This record gives sequence, structure tokens and C-alpha cells, in this order.
Amino acid sequence: MRYGAVEGIDKSIPRLVQGTSMSGADARSHGFALLDELFEAGMTAFDTAHQYGEGEVERVLGRWMQERGVRDQVVIITKGAHHTQDRKRVTPFDISSDMFDSLARLRTETIDLYLLHRDDELVPVAPLMDTLNEHLRAGRIRAFGASNWRHERIQEANDYARAHHLTGFAASSVHISLAEQVKEPWRDCITITGAKGRAGYEWYQRTQMPLFAWSSMAGGFFTGRYRAENLDALTLENDRTCIMAYGYPQNFERLERARVLAEEKGLAATQIALAWVLNQPLNAFVLVGHQNAAEVRQNLAAVDVRLTQAELEWLDLRRDVR
Repeated sequence: MRYGAVEGIDKSIPRLVQGTSMSGADARSHGFALLDELFEAGMTAFDTAHQYGEGEVERVLGRWMQERGVRDQVVIITKGAHHTQDRKRVTPFDISSDMFDSLARLRTETIDLYLLHRDDELVPVAPLMDTLNEHLRAGRIRAFGASNWRHERIQEANDYARAHHLTGFAASSVHISLAEQVKEPWRDCITITGAKGRAGYEWYQRTQMPLFAWSSMAGGFFTGRYRAENLDALTLENDRTCIMAYGYPQNFERLERARVLAEEKGLAATQIALAWVLNQPLNAFVLVGHQNAAEVRQNLAAVDVRLTQAELEWLDLRRDVR
């Protein structure tokens, strides 16, 4: 396993982070058994959110940490202030309300990394940064950052913090994967793939801000489930979301190249896709929603795979030969 760091958090953070975006029913049915299996397989960092499973995901995770006595051994990342269908919620009140909910659900006094799940660019950065710094000083969070914020807004927020002798965003979570995200899978998502994401990619490369990559494996696009000829037959909601975001000719070419390289290296295409993200000149961590220990072991192996610059560019269709 490779590790990284986020300023303010006194634990090393594994580059492979367990994503826990699931329904409340799934959280209850899998419960401790899945968390035990993942923890024993080596997962010690968990990404969750106030809205996941209507709070049930945080509750199950909190009970598990308390009953197993492992809170000090894991890194907890959670998110708040997500929009509802009624309104945007990026306000000091909603940040505080969601944070207190999450602390209670997670049965912890401190959240390691707290991210604002969405942005509302009509809200000035000043009251948001002031509020987050109040919670930081109170010890409720060790570090904070943004999820699905444009890099320009993150820079604006950190410029404000610096000018007012406050702590700024320590990390960000946006999308990056080998597959270009052509359409956003959910409302108000930020990707740094493709031409539209190039400026963001270059900013993260220049600043080396810790980047927690959601959908780092493009929603399962590289598993072999999706083929150009079977897309109409896949009707599940998750399938339609993946196809809408990634099911385009250029990505099927990336998938084929990942398969070719994987066969040469004795790996799976999913491992090549994950390694592609971790071999970028970024300070990247990858979020993956493992369902069992076998998936963890496969991806732990992928963390240590090294790809050459020629291989990286060939996989991304930026050159025709390796």
C-alpha cells in the first residue's frame, strides 16, 4: 500500500480509500460483516456522506467503529451541505447542522476530513470559510475541503483564508478516471477529464492539493460489463448512469487498450484503469466501493503498478504507439 498525507490529519492515509455510497437498506443488510471483511483486508480509510442512505451509512459505520474499538485506527472522511431537490444548502447553518448530525451518527468527537459535498457559487466564500474554521478550532474536524467545487472557487476560498489568517481547504474530491466523463452522472459534478477538465487537471498538478478521486474506475466501466453492442439491454439505474457518463466510442477504445495492456502484464483491465489514475502527476487518492475482500486484494495490487509515460498517454488516446 502507498500512503499520503493531508495537512491537519496526524495519520497516514492510504491511497486506496473505501467508498460507502450505498442505500440505507444495503448498509443495514451488509452491516458489520462487510466492514469487518474490508478492514481485515487492509481498508483503513472510509469515505461517506451525510446524505448516503439517508444517514444510515454513517450510522452503521459509527456503530461498527464503536463496537470494534477501531476509531483510532481508521481515517473518516464525510461530506455535508449537499443540495436537496428543494434548495441548495451550502450555508453556514446547513454546514453546522449536517456536521453535528454526522458526529452523532459516526459516534465520534472528531471527523478527520470534512468536505462540502457541493458548491453554491451565489454564496460568498467568506462565511463558509469562517464557519469551517470555527468548527476546526472547536476540534470537531481535523481538516476540511471541498467536493465538486471548481478549482477557481477553491483557490478563491484559500486566498480569502490566507488573507484573513485562517486555515484553508486542505483537500478536494472531484472526478478523474481513465474514461472521460462526457456527461455528468449526477447534478453539479466536477470532472478533470477531457478537454473541459484540462484547466482543473493542470491546477491540481501545479498545486499538488490532495485529490480524492470519486468514480475513479468510471462506475464499473472497465469491469467488462459494458460493451458497445449491449448498451441498450442494460436497464438498471446504475447501468444507465454509467452509460450516460462514459459509454462513448473514445472510452470503448480506452477500455480495449486497457485490456490489451492488462493481458501483457498479467493484470485485469480494472487494475490498469486504477493504476492509470495513481500514476498521474497528481497527489491522488482513489475512492472505490469494494464489495468484498477479493476486490480489495485486487486493487491493493493495482496501487503498486507502475506505468510508463508512454503507456499512460497510449491508454488515454494521446499517442498511437507505446
